[in-house]
Amino acid sequence: MNSKRVAVGAVVTLEALVLGAFASGEAAAGSGQAAQPRIAAVIKGLDNPFFQAMKQGIDDQARAGGVTVTVQAANSITDTTGQADKLNGLAGQDYSCYVVNPISGTNLIQGLARLSALNKPIVNIDSPVDPAAAKSANVKLATYIGTDNVEAGMMAGRRMTELLPSGGEVAVVGGIAGDVTSGARVEGFQKGIGPGLKVVQTVAANWERQAALTAATDVMRANPNLAGFFVANDDMGLGVARAIANSGKTGQVKVISVDGNKEALEAVKAGTLDGTVSQYPYAIGLMGVEACQAATAGKTLPPNVKAPVEMITKDNADQALASTPKPFGPYDDPFKALVQ
Repeated sequence: MNSKRVAVGAVVTLEALVLGAFASGEAAAGSGQAAQPRIAAVIKGLDNPFFQAMKQGIDDQARAGGVTVTVQAANSITDTTGQADKLNGLAGQDYSCYVVNPISGTNLIQGLARLSALNKPIVNIDSPVDPAAAKSANVKLATYIGTDNVEAGMMAGRRMTELLPSGGEVAVVGGIAGDVTSGARVEGFQKGIGPGLKVVQTVAANWERQAALTAATDVMRANPNLAGFFVANDDMGLGVARAIANSGKTGQVKVISVDGNKEALEAVKAGTLDGTVSQYPYAIGLMGVEACQAATAGKTLPPNVKAPVEMITKDNADQALASTPKPFGPYDDPFKALVQ
């Protein structure tokens, strides 16, 4: 299957779904609670620093905007049923807008369909709701805010090419097999590398550090000439870095990951990671609340908003650490003007 075609098709369909549902802003205005919106947010497990930063962004914008936000999180990044139960419970309460970060493309569909039937604005952040499932269930989304994961992977691929100008063999460590986010990052990496680099093995490590350590150890044994790893998230990247250190090859085998959590930024500064493509879940969470504020005020929302990403290397790691969890560079936030 061509993962690029699937990913692009999903985004186009999602944009069409969003535009059809909220182009006029009428559904958002229909909540009738624009003055003091009460917002509910359902996110992934707070056992992961990525989602802890997302919650911080949600909480900070709630305080800054003077709005009430109730945040509920899944017990873990794999707790699809528990997350759905939390949304279903919140859907029965009198919130004026909902921010959702689904674990899978379909696990929240039942609750989202219920909200859409009540004409409640839904702001989808980070992980997209599956467009086909949403359309089938008449789920209407006010906007989608998230990282362009193909772009993030391409940034990593270009950086790996800079690090290995003479070329060489590289391996890829993805998240859960079949995961859309992981697939998009891997696809982007493969598009971003130069012709001198060859991907010799791709493995899945379920987004987990220990699983990645074990997988990387096996990959290096099978490929003694390996020159680098691309890893689909920082937690796994740190596991790969540990495997490289255990083999005595720190600095020889390059490793670049994605997320930009604080531990990874510190590892980049220390030289145990060669780079991380920093996403900003803080900004995603913050913009999610802003989008709800705008939607409940009857404003027209952009259908698809890219969250900021930055390539962090040893040269700018100090700058990134000083700013974390916020981006250190400028970025577009189309919702800010809508809530001022």
